[in-house]
Amino acid sequence: MPARVPILWKTPFAIDPEPLTGSCSSRAGLSGVSRVYRSLGLPGSCAANLGALKNRQRGLESGQNIESLVVLHAAGGECMDDMDRLREDEGLVRILGYDLPSSRAVKDFIERFHNDDNISKAQAQATDQQKLAFIPEPTPALVALGSVLTTSARQAGKAMGAQSFGTVDLDGTIIPSEKKAAKWTYKGMKGYQPLVAMWAEMGLVLADEFRDGNVPGAMAPLACTQAAFSALPETITNYAFRGDTACYENNLLNWLDNPKRAQGPQMRIEYAVGARCHEGLVKCMKRVSDKAWVTVEVEEDGTLRQWSDLDYVPSERYEGKMLRPRRYIGIRLLKAQGLLFADGSDRHYHAIVTNRTEAGGIVIDWHREKAGTIEQVHDQLKNGLGAGRMPSGKFGANAAWLRIACITYNVIMALRAKWPDEEMRSAHMKRLRFAIFNITGRIVRDRRKIRLRISASREWIKHLQGLFDAFPLLTNATG
Repeated sequence: MPARVPILWKTPFAIDPEPLTGSCSSRAGLSGVSRVYRSLGLPGSCAANLGALKNRQRGLESGQNIESLVVLHAAGGECMDDMDRLREDEGLVRILGYDLPSSRAVKDFIERFHNDDNISKAQAQATDQQKLAFIPEPTPALVALGSVLTTSARQAGKAMGAQSFGTVDLDGTIIPSEKKAAKWTYKGMKGYQPLVAMWAEMGLVLADEFRDGNVPGAMAPLACTQAAFSALPETITNYAFRGDTACYENNLLNWLDNPKRAQGPQMRIEYAVGARCHEGLVKCMKRVSDKAWVTVEVEEDGTLRQWSDLDYVPSERYEGKMLRPRRYIGIRLLKAQGLLFADGSDRHYHAIVTNRTEAGGIVIDWHREKAGTIEQVHDQLKNGLGAGRMPSGKFGANAAWLRIACITYNVIMALRAKWPDEEMRSAHMKRLRFAIFNITGRIVRDRRKIRLRISASREWIKHLQGLFDAFPLLTNATG
């Protein structure tokens, strides 16, 4: 009798050269993404706003194209060619109920959001000093897609139990790219530098503004801010705004200060914005006596984190020195005796400008919370979804790609919030794909009804059923 070969010395099967037939999918959990997308009313929003993008009688509706791209982002796709991989998934095609578009069709679709004339017009209107950096007007198609993003944020917030507080966190991010059209960023790499604004309390993306890599964050941040506040639902009664030093821009600060502002809520907006520490502001902080600095935290290495109100009058042109004074709070990081920062100094200075009246430490902590909100969104858009890789050399097509990633993010946030297993409520995309999306399923017909049979535990199937119950549709199954 021959000796038994240990299992790890061999592969206990042979590969069958014949493809597996039948409506099977290893991504059956994406049915939940489709369910949420449809229940939030996004197909209707696409039909109302993007109907003009369909240029043929045949072909997919705009809502189907957007859903296909949402599913692609959720599945881990990073480029248009990845759609061809999903098209091969017969089970997923049956789950969605239509044939997915080809990568060529996806390219044609997102390029309809681009218009060369907008780029040329923006460049021609820029001043001589600005010709290298300009922000083109969005095409009508991009504006329409922005309305779909607004719908996704409002409807997801409603499904998640939206609060009466609406804090907008605004920040830019760099998306590296070797595309010929990409511009050099301040970090010495080519790419793009879009702005993203989010609803901090709900973790949802409200607005975005795609930009070339050479456009500084401090260049005209007001438009994206206005779009974000306009996207908040009417149930909001308390408004706030947080931004870094790129938001230290006079037009934006004037808009925040004015309760009768255009394109925004007609009431007070509390805000805290990082102040640019130029020479005049640093000198003001250095004049503050040691006794006036309030220590709020001692870091592990002994560094003192301190604050003090500043008697500061704006002196720079962009600070609006003729306007009424704003509250400036200085921040001093003071090394323990004998220790120095890398630059050889024993103290660093920072500052924020605000209209809040609480103790400076409270305002600073509130402002610092932004790092745990908008920066997480940037990470998930670029590393969890497909926004970290621009698919085209055309500006408008890339802008659409990023905006669809933002819509996907909102859909997944709503799914995550309503998934019955509470362990998934804080899961990132990598975990969601492993635990929810990449589940084997098969479409079967049983007694004139189409069913999705899933290879998972009964408890997991109940979770998926619970998600479907949380996001109802008029018709749940067809015969």
